[in-house]
Amino acid sequence: MYWRKQYSIGTCRICHTLVAVNNEATCRACWREFLDHGGRKGMIGLAEANRCGRQLFLANLHHASVGRRRGASRHDTTAAEVVQTTSDATGFRPVGHRQLLLFDVERDLRNGLLQGFGAPGHPRMAAFLRQFLLDHAAQHGWSKTSIKTSLRGLSIVLSLQDTPGAPIRASEVLRLQQINLTTLRLLEVCAAAGVLDDDRTPPLHDWFAAVIAELPEPMHGEVLTWFTVFTKGSKTPPRSKPRSETTVRLYARWFMPALQQWSAAGHVSLREISPEAARAVLPPSGNPRSTMGQGLRCLFRVLKAHQIVFLNPMNAISTGTHERRQPLPLVASVIRDGLNSTDPASAAAVALTAFHALRSGDLRTIRLTDIVSGRLHLRERVIPLAAPVRVRVHAWLEERDRRWPGTANPYLFVSKRTAIRAEPVGVEWITQRLGLTAQAIREDRILDELHATGGDVRRICDLFGLSVAGANRYASTLEHLDFASRAQSTQSSDPALEGGR
Repeated sequence: MYWRKQYSIGTCRICHTLVAVNNEATCRACWREFLDHGGRKGMIGLAEANRCGRQLFLANLHHASVGRRRGASRHDTTAAEVVQTTSDATGFRPVGHRQLLLFDVERDLRNGLLQGFGAPGHPRMAAFLRQFLLDHAAQHGWSKTSIKTSLRGLSIVLSLQDTPGAPIRASEVLRLQQINLTTLRLLEVCAAAGVLDDDRTPPLHDWFAAVIAELPEPMHGEVLTWFTVFTKGSKTPPRSKPRSETTVRLYARWFMPALQQWSAAGHVSLREISPEAARAVLPPSGNPRSTMGQGLRCLFRVLKAHQIVFLNPMNAISTGTHERRQPLPLVASVIRDGLNSTDPASAAAVALTAFHALRSGDLRTIRLTDIVSGRLHLRERVIPLAAPVRVRVHAWLEERDRRWPGTANPYLFVSKRTAIRAEPVGVEWITQRLGLTAQAIREDRILDELHATGGDVRRICDLFGLSVAGANRYASTLEHLDFASRAQSTQSSDPALEGGR
């Protein structure tokens, strides 16, 4: 039933029967025969496995859970139980050369499922990585299925190396996606073992290339020079440090509308841009004017410093400053629903933010060892956790231990993806658990404290780690009577919330 629902009707290329076939154009009986003969391990091809006929079988008796004791989990099997490696592979180092090729050929690994994959070209490297993968999996709590899948992918990659014993290119590992094998774990293992040659193009480069693709030459090359300096920095005068990906994307979004207008007007180089042309494309006022002005000023400053343009047309133009958004309180029901969420991770994240005004970055990087005796040690601050927060954090820790008992992730919050790794969750994961941005809940908490203490700026600086300038942004709301009345009307009626605050 599952096979018919999962795949469509077609002709099996082995037995030529008109039945439901999988992505390899193979019926269930021929595919089962292929798997029983070790096809997944590259021991035999699909046609060879079915050469002598097919063995009938009862459905669902080949599942991994068959024969397992009741209540047992597939995660109970450790890495050492999966396979044992006895080869002496200590002290392995990749070779320092690479075999030159006459021509490049795009490999289709799907053919390997039919014909089988060969043995690894460098047995010592294979033994080393095999044992390293098992040790890594045991430390990070990988499941039995994850270990077997990664070992198979590793064997395939090593068998297809043009230079046996050379560092494994990331592009070679990514080819495994053609046969539906995950590559993230294998890339992590190769990097940790020191045998990964990461030849992938960063996503930022692909994004920026698409953004400036329609710009004319030489404007295209001039903007590309700015991108190179901003992403890699400059070690020769004028020296500069590389900027973060977020900063590069932000400035590019700010100045690209102006470049597109100049390009449409017939300008082919930024050297042609005069102050009058710059004023013509600037918005009249507000944030659009200040952001575009700041982006163009950054662009021309870098290009002039590297002698790409002769002058900065933005020097004599005033574009103003960014308008600051007034912090606003939230509706109390939004926070109350988050605190009472049935998801322990959501409840704990909302509690930490609503009671102690933590930032998104703080939530992501809290380690298990940072909470000691009911106190959160956050950089140079020690925060006594409120009673409702301790209850929800304890519930999340119990759920965390139940779902991932063998994880070695040191952070408080983990996800399905990070449980087998040693890195924090992403910003998107935090935002999804909170139901809104952490900054919005943080602002609501700071405003609540500010109005409750009558505008004690020093208190909110000490409690929430604000600078004086940041605290004054919140203190300015005290002058608005309607704002204060709104803040009073949104006070929560939740006894736990009132007691904690």
